Amino acid sequence: MRKSMALQQELGPVFDITFDCEDGAAAGNEAAHAQLVADLINSEDNRHKRIGARLHDIDSPFFESDVTAIVGAAANNLAYVVLPKPNGVADVRRALEIINRVAIPAGRPNAAPAALPVHVLVETHGALREAWDIAALPQVECLSFGIMDFVSSHYGAIPANAMRTPGQFSHPLVVRAKLEMVAACHAHGKVASHNVTTEIKDSAVVANDAQRAGAEFGFTRMWSIHPDQIKPIIKAFTPRLSEVNEATNILQEAMAANWGPIAQHGRLHDRASYRYYWTVLQRAKLAGLALPESAAAIVNQTEPH
Repeated sequence: MRKSMALQQELGPVFDITFDCEDGAAAGNEAAHAQLVADLINSEDNRHKRIGARLHDIDSPFFESDVTAIVGAAANNLAYVVLPKPNGVADVRRALEIINRVAIPAGRPNAAPAALPVHVLVETHGALREAWDIAALPQVECLSFGIMDFVSSHYGAIPANAMRTPGQFSHPLVVRAKLEMVAACHAHGKVASHNVTTEIKDSAVVANDAQRAGAEFGFTRMWSIHPDQIKPIIKAFTPRLSEVNEATNILQEAMAANWGPIAQHGRLHDRASYRYYWTVLQRAKLAGLALPESAAAIVNQTEPH
């Protein structure tokens, strides 16, 4: 946890950190681990306030004690909490009620935009079936795909190689699950986060998985399980300089035409494509990419309509 915090201080707030209470605590050490998580989130090392916590699942005997220890002590310094293994929207609603019951007295309002964001792991049949309803909840900020639990929940009907590349991008049931979850996120303006890559040593595998997750499946971020994976993931999701330059040129011409249609290099562009290229600049800015002066001016403009 401390190594990840140090890397975030080095690179800046271009990635989030999630402290894990579900799988990160040894049996019998759950309370002490939750207290450590709260202490680190409240520490001066949390400079960017971009650290969240993954709680135990809603049916765990440790869920409410996690909420009390972490949300109760660090509500205003938490970036979000992660809810694993809900079986549907009813579980998420129940968890939100408990979280807000603790967060509000701790100083965190329950109304947007100040309410504590909740990220939901989609890794059960029920959560996938109700992904659209979960994504529609105002306090839910992000849906993440939990590939290992999802595959294992099929009890051998999906082979183990579907938990890693290339199977995770080709097995029909896994592909269908990813696409359904991502579609739900984009329909409701929520973040779609791709599952982990278990390969730690080979950064090329991590980079390839991140690139495919974004380009082929529409994910906009991805989990890492080791600090060495962070830089390849950030790079894969950062627009290339050629994309930034193309977006800048198109939007400059569009602004000069008062957002009317233009033709550039023999291709028609109108407000639909302007929105896409404006998003390219926004993504580059969030990734910490140094933008050209002309692009920096455009990125602060209101989204084209």
